[in-house]
Amino acid sequence: DPLWSRGLGDVYKRQEQHRSTIGVLVSVMRTGRQLESWLSVTLTSDGLDTSEFTALVTLLIAGEPYRRSAGELSSSLVQTTGRTTKTIRRLEERGLVMRVDDPDDGLRTLIELTDPGRALAESTLELVLDAFDLDIGDLGEAERHDLGAGLVRLSLELDDRLRNR
Repeated sequence: DPLWSRGLGDVYKRQEQHRSTIGVLVSVMRTGRQLESWLSVTLTSDGLDTSEFTALVTLLIAGEPYRRSAGELSSSLVQTTGRTTKTIRRLEERGLVMRVDDPDDGLRTLIELTDPGRALAESTLELVLDAFDLDIGDLGEAERHDLGAGLVRLSLELDDRLRNR
């Protein structure tokens, strides 16, 4: 048993009705912190922080024309709008994104990947995926699929709950 999980047995005894929930909660919280730390170290060579990387990849995954609103980026980054604005500003200063008028709404702007931003997003995503693939090497393809599907479902559930609060 990992050190952090040893005390869960006592907690489970006190919280029998939440037996499966506490394991999910503690594991997801711990894994989230581990992934943030892992990603931060992995990105060092490209000079990006985790927020900048997530913003660039969000725009890349959006597909052509590689645009999203600041609000959509804020949601993807799980950041306040103020912190997202700072992230966007840093990426703009590096020439990786630019603001463009929304063709459907003249009152708002969208954030768009520049060509250098797209190239960096693609190369960095490839680096991160290769590194992560190696680091989770013991998980088989089916386990990766099931884990990914479960985490997507959990994320969507939490997004829904947070929006409705």
